[in-house]
Amino acid sequence: MAPLNSPLPAALRRRRRREAARTLAFLSPWLIGFGVFFAYPLVSTVYFSFMKYDGFTAPVFTGLRNWHYVLSDYPFFWQGLRNTLWLVVVMVSLRVVFGLGVGMLVTRIRTGAGFFRTAFYLPYLAPPVAATIAFAFLLNPGTGPVDHLLGSLGLPQPGWFNDPNWSKPALSLLALWGIGDLMVIFLAALLDVPREQYEAAELDGAGPWQRFRYVTCPNISPIVMFAVVTGVIQTMQYYTQAIVAGQVASGVIGGSGEQFEPGYPQGSTWTLPQMVYNLGFQRFDTGSACVVALILFAISMAFTCLLLRRRSGFIPAED
Repeated sequence: MAPLNSPLPAALRRRRRREAARTLAFLSPWLIGFGVFFAYPLVSTVYFSFMKYDGFTAPVFTGLRNWHYVLSDYPFFWQGLRNTLWLVVVMVSLRVVFGLGVGMLVTRIRTGAGFFRTAFYLPYLAPPVAATIAFAFLLNPGTGPVDHLLGSLGLPQPGWFNDPNWSKPALSLLALWGIGDLMVIFLAALLDVPREQYEAAELDGAGPWQRFRYVTCPNISPIVMFAVVTGVIQTMQYYTQAIVAGQVASGVIGGSGEQFEPGYPQGSTWTLPQMVYNLGFQRFDTGSACVVALILFAISMAFTCLLLRRRSGFIPAED
């Protein structure tokens, strides 16, 4: 037997090198994608956040000036941050609850289940711009059929996308309309729950709420976590629906030559992704846009880490 400190035989070293090369070859597509589409953009974003750069001239180091400008002098940052966090908390929560509810409803339908699954899923396939324009016309306070229906029933008629107090709830309604993606995910998870667990709980005298709490929730908790985490990440990038709804409601459509007020009405739909576009591609202030992008990344990471740490909260403790 060779001593412990003796060098490895040449044949063993060659075999280990071949195994390492084979492992890197299998990992290379992921490593290349990670480096090109995540690591390099992230490092570049950090680099440009300390630079004065307009995309045309050479970058000039300015230290923390971009950070000070965004956090202190840029007039729309904190409003955009509040709007984005509102959408994350309210919209994601409503989508998860509504998607789970629709999934549970579809699992109980015995006749025409395929039709209802298709009907609930189809709105998700609508292009975001077309769906937002349609919702803006449906919720138009002057000519929209929704307000006409509410008025005929003697109910209040909100201003929806023209009212700063109702613009974000209107966007949430739009998100709930396109709930098909979560419905399909929750439907698959609910159908995968073992039936014998429901039967055993029913024999023990458990009611519908107890069966949901002690049977359904523990089995679908990973799917709920997946839906919440992906929902937070997607909502932190919320851009298209908010800006299209503001443009349509204000009567200013791109290409008309009119000046559009971002975040219409009164900045209530102004989000951090819109701020990145405004700073980077309208004001050509790439450094400040990179600062906002890094803040978005940090908030998304914080939300994700917090949710993963509290994953056990989705599984109820046994009495």
